[in-house]
Amino acid sequence: MEKKINLIVEGGKATSGPPLGPALGPIGINAGQVVAKINEETKAFSGMKIPVTVIADTSSKSFKIEIGSPATSELVKKGAGVEKGSKEKGQIAGNIQMEKIADIARKKRGTSLGKSIKDIAKEVVGSCHSTGLTVNGKNAREIIKEINQGKHDSLLGET
Repeated sequence: MEKKINLIVEGGKATSGPPLGPALGPIGINAGQVVAKINEETKAFSGMKIPVTVIADTSSKSFKIEIGSPATSELVKKGAGVEKGSKEKGQIAGNIQMEKIADIARKKRGTSLGKSIKDIAKEVVGSCHSTGLTVNGKNAREIIKEINQGKHDSLLGET
């Protein structure tokens, strides 16, 4: 029988504390091994919160780990080199380059509802707006207009 445990961990910093340890202990799976595997697979996302699903097989005492995609807001903050977004409307927390937006859009391709990289890039720019980030020093509305006009097609890989 399979048991799924969903959690959010900081990349590379999972612990055997709640909710993981108490969920794995009663079914006889070594929490230390699970934590080590999660940390190994999420270390590239250091400083970001990552959704993780542990699928434990209670009969064979084995487990699988599925690493989700970090929230877009986490990716744009990391891309801009800021720890926190702006809490005040209109306050700028930082700036991110369009090249980073294109990279994030490609990473989000499988999990986004956007049909094209252009659509996904506009979603990412929207997250920048919500987080208080400018893109190439401009506000999100200006960048979305530029994307619609095709000014960033070479960067987004669409012609």
